[in-house]
Amino acid sequence: MSKNPFLFNTHDLPRRPGEMREYELTFDEHEALGFEVLAIAANEPIDIDLRIESVAEGILATATVRTEASGECGRCLDAVYYDVNESFQELYEYIEDPRQARKKNKPGKKRVNKAEEEDLDEDLVRQMDGELIDLDGPIRDAIILNLPINPLCSADCPGLCPDCGMKWIELPEEHEHAPADIRWAGLENWSGGKSEPGPTEK
Repeated sequence: MSKNPFLFNTHDLPRRPGEMREYELTFDEHEALGFEVLAIAANEPIDIDLRIESVAEGILATATVRTEASGECGRCLDAVYYDVNESFQELYEYIEDPRQARKKNKPGKKRVNKAEEEDLDEDLVRQMDGELIDLDGPIRDAIILNLPINPLCSADCPGLCPDCGMKWIELPEEHEHAPADIRWAGLENWSGGKSEPGPTEK
């Protein structure tokens, strides 16, 4: 999608410290967010409870993100669903002089020099684009950083039988396979060097 679906216009918020507005938003036009095994499907509704506050430096956004991720169990490959309920808080700094934004190496973000300019551990503060704040990064972080990378349908899922590929939970208790050692796979059909006698052999 070419247009960023997570841009939010803050024109209703007075630029006076202490002013606050609250919104209930739903984003249902977006790309998939997550991993191959577990993700928020494209256009799956993402509900946001958003509070924006005017502060001296800019706008402070506090939000709760709710949605549902879907994927497959890492053991048995069954479909799994994961409820997402996360929160974030981000400061969006005002840009009074448009020339200031053009000097930044990374549009939308700048380093804040709290102690020394060479401190590489300084927090990154997002910047506003006119009256717009970009919620894309905070939403992605809130969702993706908290998704399990190995989702399971249940904590005790036994997975699949490595020999026949069937789910252990669906197999009878007496089901078993002789343990196979891959190192001997090439000798599985070897007869020990003996061959059947040919038609002329006696």
